Amino acid sequence: MAEEVILRFDQVNFEYDYNKPILDEASFSVHKGAKITLMGQNGAGKSSLFALIMGELQPKSGQVNISNRVTMATARQVIGHEDFVLSITEYFEKAFEFPQINLARRIFKVLQAVNLDVPTDRKVGDLSGGQQARLLLAQALIQNSDILLLDEPTNNLDQAGIDHLIEFLIMYDKTVIVISHDADFLNCFTEGVIYLDVFTHKTEIYVGDYYSVVEEIKSRVEREQRKNAQLKKSIADRKEKVNFFANKGGKMRQLARKLKLEATEMEESMVNVRQEDKAIREFNIPVQDIAGEIVKISAVKVIQNHEPITKKVEKSIRKRMHFLVIGPNGIGKSTLLRTLVNNKDENAKILEDVRVGYYSQDFSNLDFDQTVYDSLSSILAGGLGEQELRSVASGFLIDGALMGHRVADLSEGQKGLLNFARLTLMQPGVLILDEPTNHINFRHLPIIAKAINDYKGVLIMVSHMPDFVEQIKFDEELDLGIL
Repeated sequence: MAEEVILRFDQVNFEYDYNKPILDEASFSVHKGAKITLMGQNGAGKSSLFALIMGELQPKSGQVNISNRVTMATARQVIGHEDFVLSITEYFEKAFEFPQINLARRIFKVLQAVNLDVPTDRKVGDLSGGQQARLLLAQALIQNSDILLLDEPTNNLDQAGIDHLIEFLIMYDKTVIVISHDADFLNCFTEGVIYLDVFTHKTEIYVGDYYSVVEEIKSRVEREQRKNAQLKKSIADRKEKVNFFANKGGKMRQLARKLKLEATEMEESMVNVRQEDKAIREFNIPVQDIAGEIVKISAVKVIQNHEPITKKVEKSIRKRMHFLVIGPNGIGKSTLLRTLVNNKDENAKILEDVRVGYYSQDFSNLDFDQTVYDSLSSILAGGLGEQELRSVASGFLIDGALMGHRVADLSEGQKGLLNFARLTLMQPGVLILDEPTNHINFRHLPIIAKAINDYKGVLIMVSHMPDFVEQIKFDEELDLGIL
C-alpha cells in the first residue's frame, strides 16, 4: 500500500521582489509520518517555504497542496518581543482560536515533555534563551497537529535539552519538517532532505540520514566540476580547430561550421556547479590596544528555585584572557553577559572607554530598522573606511545587493554573519559572545572558532555546543550551576 502524501509542492514559484525569485518551480512531496530536513544556505528561502506551507505567504504560481483536514503547528526560531509581556499560560492560550478544555493540565504535560520546569504565571520575557526555546516547542506540541514545523529548534538548548528533543522526535509518530544547522542533531532522526539551492532556486530531494546526504551532495559537486573541466577542454579544442579550418575552402569550411555548432552545444550543456558549499573567508578580529585589569566580577545573580540569588565571586580578567561561562539553561548566564554589556552594575564592571563587541543570542544588539550598510558603517573603528567595510562584508557573504536591505529582512543566519562582520570592523577590547553558533551554517563554524581562538583581547563566552567550545582555548571558566 502506497504511503499517504500529506504535503505536496507542485511547480511553485515565489518571490518577494519582482524578478528576484526565492523558489523556481519547486516540486516535492512529503509522506505522512516522515521526518524531513529542509537544507540550504543562509538566505535560500527555508523560512519562506515554511510560511508557504502555513499559508502565511502565497505562491506567485503553482500549487501548495495539503491533505484535507490536516492541521499544522510551527516552532519558530525566536519568540516575538510582543509576546514577552504574556504569562506562560497566556502564551499557550494564544495558540488556539477558541478557549480550550483542561488547558492547565495540557500545559503541564507539554512542559514535562520539553523538560521545562517554570511557574506558568512567569512572564515569557523573564525566561532564559534556552527556556524560551523549550517554550516555543511546547506551544507547537500542545496543538497536537498533523505536521510539525521546527525552525532551528536546538538554538539556545543545552546538551540535556537537545538529547531530550532528539528522544521526543524519534518517538513522535506524526510528520516533522526541521530547519537546523546542527548536523549531529539532524543526523539522529532525519530520513530525508529537501535541498534548496540558493542560486538556481530549485528544490532537490534526497533520501537518507543527514551525513549521507551531505556526502552525496559533495560527490555530485565533484562530478559536476569534473564534467565541466572535460567539456571546457573539448570546447577549447574545437574552437581552435574552427579557427584553423574556417579560412580553408570547401569541405574544411563545412567542418569548421560543424565544430562550431558542437562547441556551442557543449557550452549549453555545462552544469552550473552549486556554490552553497562555499564558506565564509578566514578572518581575524583586531583588538583595541588596552592593558591592565579590564573586567572585574565580584558577584553574580543565579536563579535557584525560580528566584534570583546573589553569589560572591572574585574574577579579575586581563587582556588575552579567554573566559567561559557555563551552567544549565535558566541559571543566569545571559543575564550576566547583559549586565557586563550594560556596565551599570558595580559587581560586574568593564574598564571605562573599552569598546565592547557583543553577540546577543537574540540579535537584540542589532537595530532592525537600519540598512545592512548603516549597521556596518555605524561601528567602524577609527581609520577604517568604505573599502575595508565592503571587503569585510564580502568575506561574510554580504554582497552589494544586501547592503541596502533592512537588517529585519535578513535571514537569521545572515544576521549572525552580519554580527561577526560588525565585530571585525569594531576592533573591540572585550568580546562578549552569547551563543555565537546560533543560526550559523555548520560549514562556517571552524572558521569562526579559529578567529575567536586567535582573538587577543578579553573574551567572555557562553555556548552550549561542546564541539565548538573545544576548538577554543579558555584560561578560566565560571560555572554558575555550582556556586
